[in-house]
Order: sequence, then structure tokens, then C-alpha cells
Amino acid sequence: PRELGVVCRAGGLLFLLTIALTFYRRDLYESRLALGIFPVLCVVGLTVARRILWRVLRFLRGRGLNHGRALIVGAGRTGRLVAKTMADNQWTGIEAVGFVDRPGKVKPNTLPLVGTVEELPRLVEEHDVDHVFVALPLSRYAELPSVYAALSDVFAEVQLVPDVPNLAGMKLRMLHVDNVGFLELRRNPHCGWPSLIKRATDLVVGSAALVLLSPLMLCLAVAVKFSSPGPVFFRQSRAGLGGRNFNMLKFRTMYLDAEKETGPVWTKANDARCTRLGRVMRRWSMDELPQLFNVLAGDMSLVGPRPERAVFIEKFRRQLPGYCQRHQVRCGMTGWAQVNGWRGNTSLRHRLRCDLYYIANWSLWLDAQIMLMTIWKGIRNPHAY
Repeated sequence: PRELGVVCRAGGLLFLLTIALTFYRRDLYESRLALGIFPVLCVVGLTVARRILWRVLRFLRGRGLNHGRALIVGAGRTGRLVAKTMADNQWTGIEAVGFVDRPGKVKPNTLPLVGTVEELPRLVEEHDVDHVFVALPLSRYAELPSVYAALSDVFAEVQLVPDVPNLAGMKLRMLHVDNVGFLELRRNPHCGWPSLIKRATDLVVGSAALVLLSPLMLCLAVAVKFSSPGPVFFRQSRAGLGGRNFNMLKFRTMYLDAEKETGPVWTKANDARCTRLGRVMRRWSMDELPQLFNVLAGDMSLVGPRPERAVFIEKFRRQLPGYCQRHQVRCGMTGWAQVNGWRGNTSLRHRLRCDLYYIANWSLWLDAQIMLMTIWKGIRNPHAY
């Protein structure tokens, strides 16, 4: 899916460039049908060509051509992750020979220990190594000068794999300014042009969804009004972008003063506080439809981490390091965690992992994928009650 997204973006840009060139040429006989078919053929052609190229590379690397060998300095958690990554991505053509570390550091059922850091020059030559991955844990970064000294006379490529266990879900980026390298650990993915594009998408798609769903919402509003005493809409304070609170709208699914005796608690299966209509609406996520007004108002987005109440955020942030990173972006009506089944009374840790993955890997293609998955399998969920 990621490769297809890249190809579609490339094909779209090429299509826009073709349209612009056609406009400036002022050719009255340019075929609109040909222009319409061009982006489709472009995407299909690029995809097929890339698939053929990957197959050729796999064929060559399977016969020892275009193939590299690597040593991993450090047999700890980061080193084992590097070894697993190379084993799972054999298309790179890099084979891990073994670990370079102190004796006794290698765990069973992993790559063998081939030597120590002091023996690196000999190990590179002996095993015909092309790549050296330095994957020491953060607590051993004081050993880096000795590692680099051992590699000073070695012709193999050397790459440092940073150990950042507390930034799960964050994507590292390198920036060079006047020959000074900056390792970017955290950045708002929606700042600048991406923010404008995402906001425009929310306005266009949100408005269209509101128009299409307005008959259903009107019927639900009448049903809620006659099902039990109380208002049609339920307003609840939730934390959004930057931790700022806003009033999130939902169709009322519970009796009045539902939390008077229990206080703030999550809804559970067969919750006695829910009305009969409310249970049906929650089961099919129809109570969430009024949040389209929150989207148009700018409090929420169509896609993003689900908003939570301040009382629960204060509790979760003490249990899960990095929980407040969810507030880097606008909260959403649906999200990567929800379409993967992590909603309702499910694992908070898995939900946070999904939210951080979404923030680190955001793209319009990922948003479109989540919205399609929501229609396909996210509306009805066994944990929605």
C-alpha cells in the first residue's frame, strides 16, 4: 500500500504537469480522453515496472549478485531489531553475518557473535563485509569513539542506528544546515502546507458527508427526542489539539444525569445507563455523526486520535509515557487505532501505539485508507457499546 501511494502521488504530479503544459501550448486539438486515460496508464505502468524490477533484483540477489554482507556492532535490543529488520526485508540484498560485541552479550537463537570491537578491521576483511551497522544501546554511547577508531581504516559503509526507545512511534529525520547535522526527534506532521491540505480535506469531505447524512441525522434526532426525556445532543468536554478543551457533540444515548452516582467512567457492555435506542446507535457508531459539526468548526478532524476527557488523560499520562503526544494533531472522528479494533474497553497501550504510528506516518493516502477502512469495518465493532 505504501508503494502504491508513492506511485499514485507521482502519477498525480505528472498529470498536473501535463495539464499545465497543455494549457500553455494552447493546442485546441488535444484529446481530453487521452488526458483522462494518461494518469491511469501512468500509475499502472509504474506499478508494473517496479514489480518487474523488484523481481529481477530478487532473482539476481538470490544468485549472489548485487548482494551485500553486514556486521552489527551491539547485540542488545537495538542490534537484534536491526538483525530482524534485515531478515524480514531481504529485498535490500543485505545479509547480516553476525554480532560484534563483548563475550556473553549474545542471546540464544540469534545471530552468532563473531568477535569484539577491537577485531573489527580483521572481521570486515575475513567475512567480506560491505556494511557495518553500529547499534549500541544508549547507555553505551561512550564506546562510540573506540568503535569509530576501529573502523577508521575500513572501507565498508558505516551506519549508526540511534537507540531511542522512549520515542516509540516517532520518525527520525536528518537535517543539515551549514555542515551541521541535526537529528529531528519530534515534529508536528501537520504544520505548514500539510496543515492547510488536511484542513481543506476536512472541510470538503466533512461538508459532503454532512449533506449526504443529514436525512439520517434528522431521523435519529427525532428518535432520540421521543425515546427518553432530555436533549437530543450530548455535549462533553474533550481535549483536542495542544490539549485545549472543546465541547464534543454526540447524539444522547444515556438517560439524564447518567454519571451522577458513578462519576466519570467508561461505558461497559450492557450498561444500564444507556437507553434502548442508545445501545443500537452506539453499536453502529451513529451517535458520533454530530461530530461532523466539530470537524467543520475546526475542533476535530475526520481522521486522528480519538479525543479523551481531561480526567482520564491525567490518569493515562501517568501510566503510559508519551500519551500526551497524541495532542500534537487534531483529534479525529476515526483513527488508525479504531480501524484496527482498538476502541472501547481495549488495550490502551496498543491504542497509543497506533495513534503514535499515525502521527509519525501521516499522509493524505493514510487518511483516505483509514476512512475507507472505517466504512468497511470500523462502523460496527464488538467493543462499541
